[in-house]
Amino acid sequence: MQAVIMAGGKGTRLAELTRDEIPKPMVELAGKPLLLWQIERLKENGIQDISLVIGHLGSVIRDYFGDGSRFGVKIQYFEEKEPLGTAGSFYYLKDLIRDEEFLMMSGDLMFDVDFDRMVQFHREKKAAATLFVHPNGHPYDSDLLALDEEDRVIRFDSKHNTRDYWYENCVNAGIFVFGRRIFDYVPEPVKRNLENDVIQAMVRSGEAVYGYRSPEYVKDVGTMERIHQTQQDLERGIIERKCLRQKQKCIFLDRDGTINVYKGLIAREEELELEPCAAQAIRKINESGFLAVVITNQPVVARGMCGMEDVRRIHRKLETLLGREGVYLDGIYFCPHHPDKGYPEENPAYKIDCACRKPKTGLIEAAARRFHIDLEHSWMVGDMTMDIQTGVNAGMHTALVKTGKAGSDGKYEVLPELVCEDLLEAVEKILEGEEL
Repeated sequence: MQAVIMAGGKGTRLAELTRDEIPKPMVELAGKPLLLWQIERLKENGIQDISLVIGHLGSVIRDYFGDGSRFGVKIQYFEEKEPLGTAGSFYYLKDLIRDEEFLMMSGDLMFDVDFDRMVQFHREKKAAATLFVHPNGHPYDSDLLALDEEDRVIRFDSKHNTRDYWYENCVNAGIFVFGRRIFDYVPEPVKRNLENDVIQAMVRSGEAVYGYRSPEYVKDVGTMERIHQTQQDLERGIIERKCLRQKQKCIFLDRDGTINVYKGLIAREEELELEPCAAQAIRKINESGFLAVVITNQPVVARGMCGMEDVRRIHRKLETLLGREGVYLDGIYFCPHHPDKGYPEENPAYKIDCACRKPKTGLIEAAARRFHIDLEHSWMVGDMTMDIQTGVNAGMHTALVKTGKAGSDGKYEVLPELVCEDLLEAVEKILEGEEL
């Protein structure tokens, strides 16, 4: 597979590092240019045929990398004589790309991604374009995507929109797999924006455009603050650890009574209120390298109290509230079923004995497959014995919190490994154990 790196950035916000002497992709991290980090990650994935789109101070990049042989790759260049935006160069790239599909990324990203998984997803979906998407700690100033249940892109949500609504923390990270179909949307060499002018046109035309959800590390290092954060993440081994080539550790979280205040069955977004410690606890998970994934039973659908979209709206509120605090969940999995019949407004379609309702482990298994999770070294945290039994059934460690039901449901005779006052204490004890 070929890869294209858009390496023409000037790096105005990094002026104290670039000094207008080097282009943005040549800013150093741990003594190595960012662009070299990218090329090394591509090579690790077996991608050695790389095209660099250069512009501002492009000669600096040419002089450093040459034909790429010194780094074990083959590099060809396309130099923009005048700025063509993030997609205008596609008019010319079609002559450089030989394969039916190719990888593309922005030149200001630090990442460690298992591209085999992303490409497999792209092929399984028979996609024309696949966008790498993930949650981050600042969705309020990020461009977001809305995806359907099959992860197909419905619409773009620009960071410039007035967001007087709840939104999913689903950020376009700047890494893409494209089929050659994309070249049809750049019929002339004029300045174009990749997302606004090209990909959105593909969505409107009914092309198969998908979002590939991944918790892997991808960070735009276009500001001094993010440069420093990325440097710290490198030193702590966070970047490499989150690559899905490696088994991930996860703290699975119950929702009601654990993350949000227990109010019985919640069927309306107005009823959701975060536990006071929730954001702080999840921040510690985010910083640790563990994944944070919600596993929750939501029988409100089966009972006819609300619909699937209502539950998703509640979860969008949850993600929005957490995002405002600079924290995020790597995934939310919920079971809408309930096996017992007899409720006045019940929805018969969801009155089934499923494999996903806790304490069964279907949701956990789905998350484990998607995120390559090592269940033996992961945790289940919740406020009910049902949560603890779920963790035991999945072969995980378990922690009970004294918020919500505080174990008073008494449905299962099972003992947790930890009993904690709240989610924050549970996370702190789990992470302390990791350091021992």
